[in-house]
Amino acid sequence: MSVRKRRWKTKEGEKRGGWLADYRDQAGKRHQKLFARKKDADAFIAQAKVDVRAGIHTPESQSPTVAQAAALWLSDRAANGLERATLAQYRQHVELHIKPFIGRVKLSKLSTPMIVDFREALRSEEPIPGQLYGRARSPALIRKILTSLGSLIAYAKESGKIAGANPVRELARSKRAGGESRRNKPEIGRDIPSREEIKCLLEAIPSEQEPFLLVAIFCGLRASELRGLRWSDVDLKFGEIHVRQRADRYCKIGPPKSKSGNRKIPVPPGVLKRLKEWKLVCPMSDASLVFPAASGLVQHHSNIVRQILNPALKTAGIVKGDGAPKYGLHSLRHFFASWLINRKRDGGREMPLKAVQVLMGHSSITITADRYGHLFPRGDDAAELADAERKILG
Repeated sequence: MSVRKRRWKTKEGEKRGGWLADYRDQAGKRHQKLFARKKDADAFIAQAKVDVRAGIHTPESQSPTVAQAAALWLSDRAANGLERATLAQYRQHVELHIKPFIGRVKLSKLSTPMIVDFREALRSEEPIPGQLYGRARSPALIRKILTSLGSLIAYAKESGKIAGANPVRELARSKRAGGESRRNKPEIGRDIPSREEIKCLLEAIPSEQEPFLLVAIFCGLRASELRGLRWSDVDLKFGEIHVRQRADRYCKIGPPKSKSGNRKIPVPPGVLKRLKEWKLVCPMSDASLVFPAASGLVQHHSNIVRQILNPALKTAGIVKGDGAPKYGLHSLRHFFASWLINRKRDGGREMPLKAVQVLMGHSSITITADRYGHLFPRGDDAAELADAERKILG
């Protein structure tokens, strides 16, 4: 393997030059690649040596495009029985956002600067290639698109389609090293209703819709878990809800989101009393659902937001400057997490991180810490340090 200077003349007689990386792959086949800068050629040869030695080097000519790699990734996800709603979301990321911008780019040519340009294009309101009108995507959607892109590149690496670093993961690591948060932290008043707002919301909700919001607020179930909750999973005698199933976007009943999603949640006395009253007037359901639609079937998420949450938020005056509802349904789950974390003297339950993870049904404590760690109260560090010193030194 070597790097050498190469010079030539164009048809017009113009002198050109570059740096040629010359090497053989693991099969002994010779390849050459031209670079404008020597340091880029040296870096390529260094990585190629590692990949050839490991038997995973893929020449650029054999590298699939992003679109081809995405098709293979989606097929693998479908074959592994991925949930229908999640698979549909991945397909939307690929078809609507990834392919229009970088679908024709070969995976071997993807770089971190190119991913940065792609991210900026997603933020832009410029027209999408092949479409007349553009639209800026939300920060949350952009994060999900980049996560899907990183996953499909990782799958291509595992399948031996490409070698080298994953530029999406490299970008994420550089952001964390620079102190930038991987995702926006939910904040009280912006993403999480305050205690005062929760009080106003419960005062504004009609009595027949109150049980649903009470369970969402004080038990922290995901919207899908609320929609799939059965009376057989509600222990009215001992005051517990056992989460055993959920309803997906298509109202199909399935298992919880993860193994940790299967959990028991204590029900506060006031909520338990209201649930006992609700059971007497709850609409009949073949599946014995706690919160069915009037027809007895699983409620659609959009109907819950449109018919229950949004009217209550507007009646309570919990709206944005343009009059739109200030919070979504998931914000009630955020409130439950903050309620578990807050000090008892502030009206919370002051629970440790591990206990919060279990009740939230997160698959790992890292998820809980990353998302809600900033909400845990901090004492007066100076006073605590002085007190600790006195206890040791006397």
